[in-house]
Amino acid sequence: MKQLVILSGKGGTGKTSITASFAALSKNFILVDADVDAADLHLVTSPEILSTHDFIAGQEAEINPDLCEGCGNCKDLCRFDAIMEQDETYTVDPYACEGCGLCARYCPTDAIAMNPVVSGQWFKSETKNGPFYHAKLGIAADNSGKMVATIREQASNAAQENGQDLVIIDGPPGIGCPVIASLTGCDLVFVITEPTPSGLHDLQRVTELAHHFKIPVLSAVNKADLDDEMTEKIEKYCEENNIRTLGRIPFDPAFVKSMINKVSIVEYSSGAGAMAVRNIWQKVNYQLELEN
Repeated sequence: MKQLVILSGKGGTGKTSITASFAALSKNFILVDADVDAADLHLVTSPEILSTHDFIAGQEAEINPDLCEGCGNCKDLCRFDAIMEQDETYTVDPYACEGCGLCARYCPTDAIAMNPVVSGQWFKSETKNGPFYHAKLGIAADNSGKMVATIREQASNAAQENGQDLVIIDGPPGIGCPVIASLTGCDLVFVITEPTPSGLHDLQRVTELAHHFKIPVLSAVNKADLDDEMTEKIEKYCEENNIRTLGRIPFDPAFVKSMINKVSIVEYSSGAGAMAVRNIWQKVNYQLELEN
């Protein structure tokens, strides 16, 4: 089983559109949306949710008013200002509580309990092209890296049990904890960028991260014909840094139209954009076969 992650270093470069297209062109695979903070791959794949699971991460303090004697010790100790007082009654602000447990440890009457926190849900779904694992992080919830690791583990286990030979991961933007959780242990990173200074900068950041984990990197430039000079600059950087460039994807309004119709561009169009994506997928697939 191989694991391919599609990254961009920033949002809005076409990463999800490319991922959906790769899924439409693949066989015997499992799809993962690792952008749990702002998941959107389901908008293109129209999944049928088969099961929903709570994601529990961290803990949160709760004060039992029947046991609390109003000493205020917890409020004095809390460095996050999560303990609120009103008329000598103490309560916990759930958005401020970091779950450190210090208040519970030093409560003289054991009035404070540390309860597990449901930070979101993850889903096992089915699409017309194959199985799909995705998640939704709760409002103001943290531990998105752990949630990414959870759905990746679930997808990997399912692939091994069912004999799927590829896991395709739509990674989150940036280079933070969720991205690291998305790419560690993967066999191949495909980076999609755009011909802008910020596109080059973010390509540099995410490829440096992939190289740190010693994962091979492939790349392509989306909307490449909007700035030929910047596209050439990006390709030169890739050549100088051992990053294989697979091609250029032209600007094509069919990308937007395909998303409106909730399908990938390779299912919606036979135009220049779709043909470029098909050609790139053939090269990605060939590289995955070489990894064997």
